[in-house]
Amino acid sequence: MQALSIENLHKSYKSLKAVDGINFEIEQGDFFGFLGPNGAGKTTTINCIVGLANFSQGGIKIFGKDIKKDYRDARGLVGLAPQEYNFDPYLKIEDVLVYQAGYYGIRKRDVMPRVDELLKQFKLEAKGDVDYRKLSGGMKRRLALARALVHSPKLLILDEPTAGVDVELRLELHEYLRKINKEGTTILLTSHYIEEVEKLCNKVAIIHKGKLIANDTKDKLMSDLDTGHTEILLNKKIKPKAMDHVEFRNNKIIIGNKGKKKLKEIFRYVQNQGATIEDVKTVKDSLQDIFLRLTK
Repeated sequence: MQALSIENLHKSYKSLKAVDGINFEIEQGDFFGFLGPNGAGKTTTINCIVGLANFSQGGIKIFGKDIKKDYRDARGLVGLAPQEYNFDPYLKIEDVLVYQAGYYGIRKRDVMPRVDELLKQFKLEAKGDVDYRKLSGGMKRRLALARALVHSPKLLILDEPTAGVDVELRLELHEYLRKINKEGTTILLTSHYIEEVEKLCNKVAIIHKGKLIANDTKDKLMSDLDTGHTEILLNKKIKPKAMDHVEFRNNKIIIGNKGKKKLKEIFRYVQNQGATIEDVKTVKDSLQDIFLRLTK
């Protein structure tokens, strides 16, 4: 089943087209990476999905529920951990989770086991009676994720969930997200840490200037769009030679994808310079390399 279906989505702010006719689907159980530069339309798309922004054209369904016609059912299926903190500053941490559950019709006595579970999971159990203003940045991130999960949503949307957190917490969150995804929670993740998306996600879409410019499984996208380069390691430094798509760097020659046709010429030049080749290896593009090339 499709966890999320977006069809011909348009959203404008006066003359600015924030989202310009995008289409994509997320299957149940996917860990979906949604990438784009600042201002590309990621957060606007998310706000349309969860009902925080109206859209002028198109349709969105969450597990088959239309977010306009069946908005109560649709919103009960999704949890959002937003990029910006929006907690009530006067609530205790425990109450943040209890009140959030109340929005979904869950009574306090019924949700308390879940609250206790999440506070323990995110190492916040000792802070239950503290208001959120006294939390560190990392603890606030944990609380945002706990709040998004308190009603056990089938679709979890994470907008920059590890921004500003330390490496240890980032790795802990990665481990937890893998766990709940394996248990059946569908996850949509946006992140400027592109290596994080490459590490976690099985599918990736890239949005740029409001338009979707790539959307596929991570492996296929990286295979189809990889240009990579070849590195030749020499036994000594040689005099650089002017060649397109070829860089001489100390005792190493870096050959771009378009320069690979010149390998024979490069080998002859190396020999003429009295050097020998110690190693040749092909280096594939990372997801970040591909992202930067597509969004220039």
